[in-house]
Amino acid sequence: QVQLVESGGGLMQAGGSLRLSCGSSGHTFSSYGMGWFRQATGKEREFVAAISWSGRSTDYAESVKGRFIISRDNNIDTAYLQMNNLKPEDTAVYYCAARFAPSEVTANAAPRYKYWGQGTQVTVSS
Repeated sequence: QVQLVESGGGLMQAGGSLRLSCGSSGHTFSSYGMGWFRQATGKEREFVAAISWSGRSTDYAESVKGRFIISRDNNIDTAYLQMNNLKPEDTAVYYCAARFAPSEVTANAAPRYKYWGQGTQVTVSS
């Protein structure tokens, strides 16, 4: 059974940085594309970033381009989201997600992902 566990969320002042981690188990991590999504209170879940199985292909939402970096370490079955220059509008619950995709194609739509973590809260104060 595939399990994803996020960590690294917390409270940060605007302009600061946080790194989220997504530990994975129960599957061959290197065959899965990974994504990060977020959901703010009262809003729909939205795409943040995605990375291909190899790490060579990435995709970002316009709102985080130049500030967030998605990466992965297939040796330890972990994906990361480095968040820099945080803004109050980045406040949300952040979810990592996985989909079986042994290719360089990334996906930015939530229904494309089969497995989801429980989420970690990120709060950015102004």
